Amino acid sequence: MKKYNRKEQLKLVHENRKAMTQKKVDEAIQRLVRAKQVVNFNSVANEAGVSKATLYNTMKLRKQIETLRQQQLKRPALKQLKHEMNENNKDAIIESLKRKIKRIDQENKDLREQLKIAYAQVYKNI
Repeated sequence: MKKYNRKEQLKLVHENRKAMTQKKVDEAIQRLVRAKQVVNFNSVANEAGVSKATLYNTMKLRKQIETLRQQQLKRPALKQLKHEMNENNKDAIIESLKRKIKRIDQENKDLREQLKIAYAQVYKNI
């Protein structure tokens, strides 16, 4: 029978715990990226169910999160894109409304002219 070595057993338990934490964090990051949510230490810690201290103290995880956070900062946020799209849409709508007002003003002017002519004909007939 093999002799029980406490140091080896604790080392094995610690390695297993580190591997499980790494797996939980990786899966949490993947879920956040798929959901197009912000990747930062708070969101990853909440999603993975680990402490922020664990993320900050594990250099591999820390660098991974910092890299993803920097990549997201370079991309415009969804709110920013919606705002830009709304600005472009506003400009197009304004131009469309200006054209419509101009057309309606011209129609109004033409109808007033026709009304003057019709009044003149009615006045002649009296």
